[in-house]
Amino acid sequence: MRIDAHHHLWDLNAVHYPWLMETGTPRFFGDPTPIQRDYLLPEFRKDAEAYGFKASVHIQVGAADPWAEAKWVQSVADQYPDWPLAQVAYCDLTSDDLPDQLDRLQSLSSVRGVRQIIGRSPGEDAKSGTNDLLENPKFLAGLRELGERGLSFDLQLLPELMEQTARVLERAPRTKIALCHTGSPHDRSEDGLDTWAIALQNLSSMPQVFCKLSGLGMFDHDWSADNVRVIVETCLSQFDPERCMFGSNFPVDSLSSTYAELISRYTALVPDTQWENIFYRTSEGFYGFVTE
Repeated sequence: MRIDAHHHLWDLNAVHYPWLMETGTPRFFGDPTPIQRDYLLPEFRKDAEAYGFKASVHIQVGAADPWAEAKWVQSVADQYPDWPLAQVAYCDLTSDDLPDQLDRLQSLSSVRGVRQIIGRSPGEDAKSGTNDLLENPKFLAGLRELGERGLSFDLQLLPELMEQTARVLERAPRTKIALCHTGSPHDRSEDGLDTWAIALQNLSSMPQVFCKLSGLGMFDHDWSADNVRVIVETCLSQFDPERCMFGSNFPVDSLSSTYAELISRYTALVPDTQWENIFYRTSEGFYGFVTE
């Protein structure tokens, strides 16, 4: 039994995704042209089931109308009851009507948490200003509200923001945090990875923060098991396997590997004794799956 704790789905006729409609525009993870098409659960399942996955977590992915996306994901979960599908939906934690928005999201049985991206890449976030969330007191209040409701927060940010983020998170200790994509170590030089590993300690030292081993191909399309080994080993050392979980980040990471290649590389990276936690137990507990 395995759970993929981070992937996306989209039906371009059901939900509008501005970034998927914007052709010819490179993103920080590469040229999105190959994935600017419908990507539905049967296609994802075909890849994942071949390697023992039987449940998964859908992560919000930039819909123009986040509520429409959340409802559509719920409809997918309802359509395929044999595939336990949890979702992490988008919500602006600084909204004045946050309680109402969260009430609505929690009316959907698949919702387990919220993601509001703090940092994607140095270039994109310098333009979008998402880093400013950390200085907004409403954001901290929203994080605390999530914890009170038993909802988790998926944290996507850059290493440069980890120390500041930790100061915010320590004031919301009841909110479970899933660090997306190992904290986005975008600088893969030796110095860059040393800086990332030091910054990561600000988050790994906090017991409510968990780590997703995901998105390793976004900043290096030529990645291999060897050139990300230090990333995976650092995460396993700092968080321990009990706070690490696997996520494919498909179809975004299909730009840099097939699902088969992804699993092959993780097979080379993760000791056999740690597989149960990383591929099942951690995500089962974090996202509240009932799969047995």
